[in-house]
Amino acid sequence: MSRRIFLLATIVLYFAVTESFAADVFSGNWKLNLAKSKYDPGPPPKGPNFRKIDAIEGGLRFTNDGVNAEGKPTHNEWSGKFDGKDNPVKGDPNRDTAVLRKIDEYTIEIVNKKDGKVTTTIRSVFSRDGKTRTQTVQGTNTQGVKVNNTIVYDK
Repeated sequence: MSRRIFLLATIVLYFAVTESFAADVFSGNWKLNLAKSKYDPGPPPKGPNFRKIDAIEGGLRFTNDGVNAEGKPTHNEWSGKFDGKDNPVKGDPNRDTAVLRKIDEYTIEIVNKKDGKVTTTIRSVFSRDGKTRTQTVQGTNTQGVKVNNTIVYDK
């Protein structure tokens, strides 16, 4: 009987540790690594860009600050659960809502929408050590221009 309890406790602990590690991989303060990033079409941002991701129950909260390609400061924020539903985005002229999906323990997908229409899809892959995030942005921006960016962030 004690062997069964030990085995069950080990399994529960494994899943608890695995789930908390995954949240830690996503969470944190992320800084744009412009040297490793590619913007197609450009131009890239003119100043530093920071992304803060916090784990919330069933999802993530995003706070984004930086300087855009025109040299103007930017700020937007939003929260979403991993449920595939639209979530309001505050402060971003390129999107009204975003849908958050968890692909696996190291990958999330964000589908951005403006006026109910899908514009871009972001796939963020987090390194297993939790120190790097590489996101690909594909789609068409609100000006009707095709986008294919690869953006790297360091923790």
